[in-house]
Amino acid sequence: MEKLKQRWGITSNLQIIAILVVFSINGSFAAWVAGPVTNFFGINAETTQPYAWYIFLRIVLIFPIYQLTLPLVGWLFGQFNFFWSFEKKMLRRMGFKRFFPEEED
Repeated sequence: MEKLKQRWGITSNLQIIAILVVFSINGSFAAWVAGPVTNFFGINAETTQPYAWYIFLRIVLIFPIYQLTLPLVGWLFGQFNFFWSFEKKMLRRMGFKRFFPEEED
C-alpha cells in the first residue's frame, strides 16, 4: 500500500480507496453510455456483421468516453487534481504533448 501511495503521490488510504472507486465507477459508466451512443449511430449487435466489428466499434467508442468522464467522476469524489494529472500524463504519452506541455517544477 505504501508503494502505491508513494507512486501516486497521495497521503492516505482513504484516497487510494476513492481513486479505485472512481476507476471502477467510470469504467462501468463509460460502457453504459456507449450503448445508447452506438444505438444513436445505428450500430447494434444485430445489424453489425461480423459481431467482432460491433465489439471493436464499442471499444473504440468507450475509450474517448472514459477519458472525458474520468476527471468528472474524480471531481465528484474529491480527487480531481489526481485524475487531471493522470489524464494529462496519459495524453502526453499518446502523442498529444503539444496540447499538454510538461509543467515546470
